[in-house]
Parts: sequence; structure tokens; C-alpha cells
Amino acid sequence: MTRTSAQALAVARPVIQGLILLNALYALVIAGLLVWSFFIEGWPQRPLGFDMTNAHPLVGQGLRAIVFIGLVGAAIVHTILRRLLAIVDTVRGGDPFILENAQRLNAIAWSIAALEGLRLIVAAIAAVVWEPGKVDAFSFAAWLAVLLMFVLAGVFAHGASMRADLEGTV
Repeated sequence: MTRTSAQALAVARPVIQGLILLNALYALVIAGLLVWSFFIEGWPQRPLGFDMTNAHPLVGQGLRAIVFIGLVGAAIVHTILRRLLAIVDTVRGGDPFILENAQRLNAIAWSIAALEGLRLIVAAIAAVVWEPGKVDAFSFAAWLAVLLMFVLAGVFAHGASMRADLEGTV
């Protein structure tokens, strides 16, 4: 391992732990916003400071749906970060090519796909509520990252299998 990658690995664990904490804080704030939206009079025009409901009558329900999707997204991000932290720990321990890491990477790939699906749902809600007929939320890079994660999971699974075969011959 190079000095740069060792330094990056040393920084990765506290950064991921910080991101887990920030994500939990984000989820709490979003949950509070969702609950608050049901009790505030004049939602959403009063908190926003201007009336959007005349031009867009479904804006309140659309915003609530998007906030709820944000909560679901925070839960998915939490699982991604926990799995990533577990992978970093195995790399730091010098034993990354294990079947569990392949499974973690596969789960991360599915989680990223789910997040992209949520993003498309948010874009569809926005299109229905604010701009009918306009949905332009497809991101080629994100779906490429999903494919890359599946390939990487396969690489780790193959590495774990080769390692198990090598240990069996020694």
C-alpha cells in the first residue's frame, strides 16, 4: 500500500463516521419538517412566505411526498455508509477480499440504484406538481456507478474465491 492510500484509508473511517452522524441529523430534521407540515396552518405558503397554492394546488402534498422520500433516502444512505465503514475496516485490517465485502458491495450497488429510483420519483412529483410534462432527471453517471459497483462486487467475490482456493492448496 502506498503512503497516499494509507493516509486516505486512515482518514476514511472518521469521515464516514462523520457522514453517518450528519445523515442521522439530516433524517431528524427532515422527520421534524414532515411532522411539522401537518400542524402548521397555511402549509406550505406560510413557511415559504409566498402563496404557491393558487398556481400549483398540489404543492403541499408534493412537498410532503418529497420530504418523505428524503427520509427513505436517508435510511438508504445510512445502510450504504455502514457497509462502506465495514469494508474500510477490513481493508485496514489487511483482509479486504472476503465474501462479506462482495456482498456489501452488491448491497451498496442495489442501494445506489434505489436512491436513483427515488430521485426519478422526486422529479416525477415535481413535474406533476410544478412543471407538468417536464421530467429531465436521468443521470447517466449515477447508473454507470451502479454498474461499476456490481462489477466491483464481482471482482471481490472472485478474489475471495481465489483466496479460498489458494488457502485450500497450502
